[in-house]
Amino acid sequence: MLAGKHILLGITGSIAAYKAAALARLLVKAGAQVKVLMTPMAKRFITPLTMATLTRNPILVDFFDPENGAWNSHVSLGCWADLYLIAPASANTLAKMATGVADNLLLTTYLSARCPVMAAPAMDLDMYMHDAVRSNLDTLGKRGVILLEPASGELASGLSGKGRMMEPEDIMDRVVSFFAAKGSLSSRKILITSGPTKEAIDPVRFISNHSSGRMGAAIADELASRGADVTVVSGPSPVRPSSEAVKVVDVVSAAQMYEAFMSLYSSGDFDAAVFCAAVADYSPSEASPVKLKKEDSSLVLKLSPTKDIAFEAGKRKRSGCVHVGFALETDGGEDSARDKMERKNLDMVVLNSLTDEGAGFGCPTNKVTFFYRNAPEEAMPLKSKQDVASDLADRIEKLILC
Repeated sequence: MLAGKHILLGITGSIAAYKAAALARLLVKAGAQVKVLMTPMAKRFITPLTMATLTRNPILVDFFDPENGAWNSHVSLGCWADLYLIAPASANTLAKMATGVADNLLLTTYLSARCPVMAAPAMDLDMYMHDAVRSNLDTLGKRGVILLEPASGELASGLSGKGRMMEPEDIMDRVVSFFAAKGSLSSRKILITSGPTKEAIDPVRFISNHSSGRMGAAIADELASRGADVTVVSGPSPVRPSSEAVKVVDVVSAAQMYEAFMSLYSSGDFDAAVFCAAVADYSPSEASPVKLKKEDSSLVLKLSPTKDIAFEAGKRKRSGCVHVGFALETDGGEDSARDKMERKNLDMVVLNSLTDEGAGFGCPTNKVTFFYRNAPEEAMPLKSKQDVASDLADRIEKLILC
């Protein structure tokens, strides 16, 4: 979600500094390059070795290395970063930021940073509510510092109240949302179907498939990280998009997914639709209102075809809207993908095969081939579904913007 982003993480002298380790790990895991600046007091709360190990970069505390005289340029650091995140930000550091004091590397970098600055205050409740601190926060807010409001709860003093640094996972969401708002797909609206459907036989039994919804969730998160306004119509799935920016409409059956999708599609001016759900092709013609009893004789179910969402949407497709379909086959995959593209008025089809090890339902990985209307297909190697989602988002972005 943050691939290629440069983030400076500033750590000040606060008991909440231990949370910086979890925050750094989340940032690195999301693909960001992270460099850590620590105040001398911060080293008393968390070791530079811990942060260096997590970020794979040396930790910067002083203006220069006394051993060899190497200079840590606050100007270069400020130019390198896409975001300067100070977490935790103590009352002392916030006061110095507000008044322009530059007595350590963290502060001089703040004063010379050309990138946006985000700060997560952490202190005791009486300090946080003090007029001096409130005035400093107001000053910083007016200057454009993005302040991450602390939470209420138990504090290091033993008191309970407002002042706890925002949790790392919540800070991570704010960072992702920040970059998403500036993303390449900002203001673009994308509608996705995801997960399986369940077709009721009776109140207990149903027809379904092995789809986990993992691929759809990964696509939704990737597109949202690029700034898109993403809505997912999801069948019953334990895997959810992790981004809070993604809107999810939950359904169960193929009929419900059809109705929900068509209602949204007809009322929204979408730039793309991604048909990733494993929708049941058939549904019991009539579900029993009571549980069917087991008999010695065979049970015969009468099945009726469900409505094809991609096909019906293709008939209503407006000019400029990109439609992407998925195909899962055990044989004849290429012919099926191209036939599906024509019949359903798709701009692109993502084909994966159940015969490829590590691909298909329930796997964390996938091996796909991208098919296009006016270009040769692209066969991709086995990758994580997050990486496949990134590859697909690259191509959706190109189709939308070109």
